[in-house]
Amino acid sequence: MSESESAQGNSAEAPLRGIDLVRKVLDDARSRAGTGASVTNRQASSHGQRGTKGRSLRRSWSGARPDDRDPQLLGQLAGSIAKRRGWTDKVAAGAVLGRWETVVGSDIACHAEPRSLEHGILTVQAESTAWATQLRYMQSQIIARIAAAVGHGVVTKLRILGPAAPSWRKGELHVRGRGPRDTYG
Repeated sequence: MSESESAQGNSAEAPLRGIDLVRKVLDDARSRAGTGASVTNRQASSHGQRGTKGRSLRRSWSGARPDDRDPQLLGQLAGSIAKRRGWTDKVAAGAVLGRWETVVGSDIACHAEPRSLEHGILTVQAESTAWATQLRYMQSQIIARIAAAVGHGVVTKLRILGPAAPSWRKGELHVRGRGPRDTYG
């Protein structure tokens, strides 16, 4: 059975051709899918006439002004999806951690590395105690740079850590006390 025969069904009407055949096939497919909207109803409402539900529908073509049907920038779409789903805090935190060098500058990024961002507190690991001290003095400037790049309120406080001191603790089992230092003399 060909498409035109299946579109016509068993009716005794004249065979459908062209756009009428397409409309009939589309209406049949929609009725099987459960939407129930027909091409003729949509076509009537697209010209400003009232549809079956008594409301006026918009035209089916785009005008000269921006429209939600126009192509959108990927960044805008990703931002709107993140906003609808409540991911804005996580996206902002990812932007701070992922674009650290562009946010704070290459000089600071060479000597300090972000570790975590939780509840507005950014933990930064400095490579030396001198850089940790310098970053503490520059704390307000760094927060201002982050606010300008990512947004206000994302980072409210910096927690700056110096380099980790060497540990005498080796392995899981150990004895409390000073450890091997008390046997030196």
